[in-house]
Amino acid sequence: MLTLRGSPIQCCDGLSRRSFLQIGSLAVGGLSLHDVIRAEQSQGPTNRSSKSVIMVYLSGGLAHQDTFDLKPDAPREIRGEFTGIDSSLPGYQVSELLPQTAHCIHRLAVVRSLVGLQDEHSSFQNLTGYPMTLSNREGKPNFGSIVSHKFGQQDSSLPAFVDLFPTMKYQPYNSPTSGIVGQAHRAVQADGEDLASMQLRFVEPWQLDGRRRLLDCMNHFRREVDASPVRDMDSSYSKAFDVLTSSRLVEALDVTREDPQIRKRFGVGSSKHINDGAPLWNDQLLAARRLVEAGVRCVTVAYGFWDFHSHNFSNLREYLPLFDTGIAALVNDIYDRGLEHDVTVCVWGEFGRTPKINNDAGRDHWARVGHALLWGGGLNVGQVLGATDKLGGEVLERPIHYQQVLATLYHTLGLEEDLSVNDMTGRRMPVLAPGIRPIAELIS
Repeated sequence: MLTLRGSPIQCCDGLSRRSFLQIGSLAVGGLSLHDVIRAEQSQGPTNRSSKSVIMVYLSGGLAHQDTFDLKPDAPREIRGEFTGIDSSLPGYQVSELLPQTAHCIHRLAVVRSLVGLQDEHSSFQNLTGYPMTLSNREGKPNFGSIVSHKFGQQDSSLPAFVDLFPTMKYQPYNSPTSGIVGQAHRAVQADGEDLASMQLRFVEPWQLDGRRRLLDCMNHFRREVDASPVRDMDSSYSKAFDVLTSSRLVEALDVTREDPQIRKRFGVGSSKHINDGAPLWNDQLLAARRLVEAGVRCVTVAYGFWDFHSHNFSNLREYLPLFDTGIAALVNDIYDRGLEHDVTVCVWGEFGRTPKINNDAGRDHWARVGHALLWGGGLNVGQVLGATDKLGGEVLERPIHYQQVLATLYHTLGLEEDLSVNDMTGRRMPVLAPGIRPIAELIS
């Protein structure tokens, strides 16, 4: 542990200068932040690419037939209660509950034919490319941990990977670990002990006063330390200190600093969880954009809960309008801010839903078909890839393995197609299955 001796000055929120500067006590899974930084440095020079990814995980599995793969000619027990509306792509319709997204579909690529998924409620397939049991057994890393491992920090005062997943009651929905690449590349979790230990928890706007006071304290500490021995310490300690005392992460998370009109465009949403899944908290979508714009390489967001075995249509009537507002705002924000070549966004869940509506007006799990939305990253957008049969139950055209979505995201970052990483013993492990390649239509 590094302890920087100094006078025990009491500052805002009860922090003393001495306790704050005990950098080694801010541990992550048994490693101090200094250890994490040193491990990152041991990887050698990092790629200084400015590319980044936002991944939005729809916990529970959103019904494709009621959103982006309508079946208007199917019987009512298949097509459901919603009608289609024209989108900005000629001949393509989306749900009537998605009018804002319909207007910006030309800025998206819609994949309607994902295959290879398992009937598994977890974030693991989306974030590691493998089912949960296999991921845990073999230590498959989180997507963001791979990004951190390959690139390191873009800015010394910001982490490479920030996870905005709230802690959900159903454990498999929560974010996978860094696996074989080690704790040095785990996410900084805005809903966990990482930021809570610095009192920087991602909170509601009315709770931000304490955070702003803490920022004043940080600035005070930095002024004092500039004249102290901290600048003569091991570079990894110095880098850790830079992260802990920087205000950039806190400011990026503070969506109240955003233009009020932009925040209004996103819609605020609520931090209240839906059932045992995630909240519809549109502030997190805005925070994700702010984080990548500040220099974070990967941000993961868990958004909403879509496992409606009953009352599917009444639930979607309640939740899809806010989804529509937030997703359309994030699409347009990426392009309007000129980030469409440097930031890639992916929105998807773990599987689709059954073609036939059950007796409780719900749709059950359907792993034979999945769907995803992608934009930015220099991708060829304005197209709809793949098609399902007239019932929405089987892929009819252009099957795309779900790992190809991950391969495409890695590609936009500049990572090679045959991607592999070293485990803690130096053994090489492929990140994706052999033969998996990016989606050709999106990158050619």
